[in-house]
Amino acid sequence: MIAIQTFNLTKQYGSLTAVDSLSLTIKKGTIFGLLGPNGAGKSTLLSMLCTILNPTSGTATVNGFDILSESEKVRQNIGIVFQSISIDDRLTGRENLKFHAMLYDVPDEMITERIGEVLSLLELSDRADDLVRTYSGGMIRRLEMARGLLHHPHILFLDEPTIGLDPQTREHIWSYIRDLTRKKKGNLTVLLTTHYMDEADLLCDEVAIIDKGQIIVRDSPENLKRDLQGEKIRIKMTSPETLSALLSENPRICKVSIESGVLEVRIAHNGKIVQEIFDITREAGIEIEHISIHEPTMHDVFLYYTGKEIRTEEEDNFTSQYRKMRRRR
Repeated sequence: MIAIQTFNLTKQYGSLTAVDSLSLTIKKGTIFGLLGPNGAGKSTLLSMLCTILNPTSGTATVNGFDILSESEKVRQNIGIVFQSISIDDRLTGRENLKFHAMLYDVPDEMITERIGEVLSLLELSDRADDLVRTYSGGMIRRLEMARGLLHHPHILFLDEPTIGLDPQTREHIWSYIRDLTRKKKGNLTVLLTTHYMDEADLLCDEVAIIDKGQIIVRDSPENLKRDLQGEKIRIKMTSPETLSALLSENPRICKVSIESGVLEVRIAHNGKIVQEIFDITREAGIEIEHISIHEPTMHDVFLYYTGKEIRTEEEDNFTSQYRKMRRRR
């Protein structure tokens, strides 16, 4: 069964193409991650799928409904957690949820039950009647997730759901997301954008890396990491240039580079290559200060396919918004 499908979806702003003839299929019941550098088209894609923006050309279906001709039905079937804070901090958590229930035409006789359900699910019951301006950043994110789930959507869009949060709170949010998909037993599909590589690795069944509006690679995190050539050995020593020249002809070594005085060696197969490196340095009279072996990570995958580092302007934006909210208390 298909949850989301795009057909040559394109969005242009003048001469800028934010999303470029993108065709993508996402199965129901999965957690699908969208990774990409800033300006790659992630948020634009989500905005079109949520019917906030109309595409320049092409179209998409969300839970079987066309985003152009059936936009109202699309909105009835989705929940959204925006990148920026969109909760009213002058209301209580419960009041925010009640307002959302009214917007989504949740039947009056079901509103109290639904609110209690999501408050319990996101562990906010004991703070439901406190003003949101007294919440921590993690509680605000959980309340926004509760709001997005209140009307029982089939698809949940999470745009940088843990941005600006401390590591412990991020891990708690990840647990909620995993638990949600398990409890819904295939009836909830999650599409999230993130710049946290560990988040994509731990949460997602599949990830797609998008750059310049196009999908450049897509697979499970495990397969993407496995497809990178071998492990990476980092060696700190007195003469990295000398050892680099000695290792560059080894057929089991894919790549040798020097970064910040540290020699990085990408190997095709480990075997006894580390012992070989020690033998070579001993014969050359090179002293090794430190050596470490690193298995491929999603960060390595991202760098390999995009050649770029993820920047964190979004995190600064979330942090700025939250600080302003705290100052208004």
